[in-house]
Amino acid sequence: MILCSDKTLYTGITTDIEKRFAQHENKKGAKYFYGRSPEKVVYLEEGYDRSTASKREYEIKKYSRIKKMSLIESYTLEL
Repeated sequence: MILCSDKTLYTGITTDIEKRFAQHENKKGAKYFYGRSPEKVVYLEEGYDRSTASKREYEIKKYSRIKKMSLIESYTLEL
């Protein structure tokens, strides 16, 4: 998950987080970033293949903001 300049949370999948973040910064990634900028990666999961990553992305996108913030908080505690 990426925290955006307007404080929204973007959820996506990639195999190279640094490259994908740079694409978003340069407006070459998702259209979601045409009106906002990525600030930082706030949540990351690893160990999925393309199919299961897509399913997990869909699941997270359905979460409420409160539930997403809970994921972010638990992730930060694990670091």
